[in-house]
Amino acid sequence: MMKETYDIDNFNKVRQLREKAHYDRATVHAILDAGLVAHVAFTQEDTPVVVPMIYGRVGESLYLHGARKSRVIRRLEGSLRACLNVTLLDGIVLARSAFNSSMHYRSVTVFGKPRLVEDPDAKLEALRVISEQSMPGRWDELRAPHEQEIKMTGVIRLDIESASAKISDGMPDDEDEDYSIPVWAGVLPLESRLMSLQPDDRVLEGVEPSAAVRSLERRIL
Repeated sequence: MMKETYDIDNFNKVRQLREKAHYDRATVHAILDAGLVAHVAFTQEDTPVVVPMIYGRVGESLYLHGARKSRVIRRLEGSLRACLNVTLLDGIVLARSAFNSSMHYRSVTVFGKPRLVEDPDAKLEALRVISEQSMPGRWDELRAPHEQEIKMTGVIRLDIESASAKISDGMPDDEDEDYSIPVWAGVLPLESRLMSLQPDDRVLEGVEPSAAVRSLERRIL
């Protein structure tokens, strides 16, 4: 049976503000499922490179995609290990000093070995997973991908070998002597949400957004 928490190692161990660390799979998965963009890190000629990528998750596997000949796909395909981070901002913490001012956030860092998905059926399923991450319910409404489109797309599977989450919330944690300073302090919440639909001017007459598309409007991320 799979453990409920990830093992702590030298890579995923949270060293700063350790009281904010979470290693349980449920918390890690929840943050990953709430995000839309992951920043993926790898090395090229001994130089670190970070690339934003859309993604999707199934169980302990993350799927990433890009042009088959793109640098990020080629570098990940040849890498023994990669790192991925998803961070969601929830507010600005306005403390009584710049030092103690900060952010509310939910963040996950994942480490694992990237593998190129080559089987056409597995690749198609991975693309569906990625689509459902940002547009749930939309995949079944669209035309099926052309064979050439699938060939032109590179898909990377990153199995989660280790991971950690870090969550910051609560009011400012000021120094004891700073509470007597006559400066307002508190939290300014930050909310990310999808807005109203804007139709393409070439939508066929009489065609309205589906229920799946309508459900995305005003959705809080």
